Amino acid sequence: MAFEIPEGLHPDLMGLAWMLGRWEGTGKGSWPGQGDFEYGQQIDFAHNGGPYLHYLSQTFDVDENGTAVRPRSMETGFWRPRPDGDVEVVLCAPEGWAEVWVGKITGAKVELTTDAVVRTSSGESYTAGQRLYGNVEHDLLWAFDRATTEHELQPYMWARLQRAGGQG
Repeated sequence: MAFEIPEGLHPDLMGLAWMLGRWEGTGKGSWPGQGDFEYGQQIDFAHNGGPYLHYLSQTFDVDENGTAVRPRSMETGFWRPRPDGDVEVVLCAPEGWAEVWVGKITGAKVELTTDAVVRTSSGESYTAGQRLYGNVEHDLLWAFDRATTEHELQPYMWARLQRAGGQG
């Protein structure tokens, strides 16, 4: 079943229309002091007719069969494409930070860099990031590089997710 652009989609969202829906799968990560890890992930991109997408990403620790066993983290926010192909993204996470991302939409690829990261007094030491989202063979591939007060920008998490329901 081919992906179809939903009715009522705001014209500004056409460059991100391929992202709409639920994406599920597994990913890998690595971080100093934490080592290598695997995780499950679900990402939802939704619209309500406005010129933005609502975004929700949830990650889970998984057992040896890839079954989710407990929540790892989540983040939510809004993707705001601009008429010139730029995109602005605002996200927040329960670890105690909020982020503003800026980037470019190029076909079925979105590259983002943090413009600002704001942390609560008890938030993790996360300071900056880069992300890449792309549609490759009808899957959502994404990568997240991050920096903290202790570590320079480096690869952190990456995943290949499939559209739930078999659309593609």
